[in-house]
Amino acid sequence: MSQPTLDPQVTRASLLIRVRDPKDNLAWSQFAEIYMPLVFGYCAKRGIQQSDAADIAQEVMRSVASRIGEFEYDPKRGAFRGWLFTVIRSKLINFVNARSRREVASGRTSVAEMMAEQPDEQEVTQWDQDCRQRLFEWAVGQARAEFHDSTWKAFRMTAVENKPAKEAADATGLSVGAVYIAKSRVLSRIRELVAGASDDDA
Repeated sequence: MSQPTLDPQVTRASLLIRVRDPKDNLAWSQFAEIYMPLVFGYCAKRGIQQSDAADIAQEVMRSVASRIGEFEYDPKRGAFRGWLFTVIRSKLINFVNARSRREVASGRTSVAEMMAEQPDEQEVTQWDQDCRQRLFEWAVGQARAEFHDSTWKAFRMTAVENKPAKEAADATGLSVGAVYIAKSRVLSRIRELVAGASDDDA
């Protein structure tokens, strides 16, 4: 399947714009597919049970739906991850405060006590890394269906496995030049997908 020709200026952060419309079910489905695993992951790292994490995730989605208009897209700031982090953290604080008697973390420190503190640099950095990794994984999954097997194999061998272009050419039946083109096309599409689902410049 050939790669679609899309204007990056049009696709940039298009999902963040589309979810402002509560009737755009496709946009919301895609948003949930990308970002809900991040909510689950954030909660899991803080000892929250899966069923409770699901409730928190739903609260986050409702909050995003009602507050997304407050988020001002600025491609120079890359602020959406930080904005979403604030929403998630706020919902988790509300949850643990409502159940403050229950200790859900080991030792004497409860999640409520931990969340009462300002997030440290390590927590923010980890969140940033988790977001980037999730977006990349999602984009790879989306891109896979858009390319022929030989193109994808050439990309995987050279970009992921760091195999020489000649080896990838021999394995796929493509020329060395075509291998380089395949790698470039797939990487470009992945970056495009990431850009269209976030305010990343990745």
